[in-house]
Amino acid sequence: MEKIELKVEGMTCGGCSSSVEKALNAKDGVSQVSASHEEDKVAVDFDPAVIAQASIEEAIEDAGFDVIK
Repeated sequence: MEKIELKVEGMTCGGCSSSVEKALNAKDGVSQVSASHEEDKVAVDFDPAVIAQASIEEAIEDAGFDVIK
């Protein structure tokens, strides 16, 4: 397992955080997600043999939020 923390813009409320968590938890290889709209951060535990970081970032963007690099 690997853990990453991403800076994400566009989350303005708890519902936004929940949307990000739901989108990522639906992905194979993601074991745990914690999104904080207060801190603009998303922490993800995942199996890099199953899902790439780029796919995680894409899922966040598909949910309507921006990953800041």
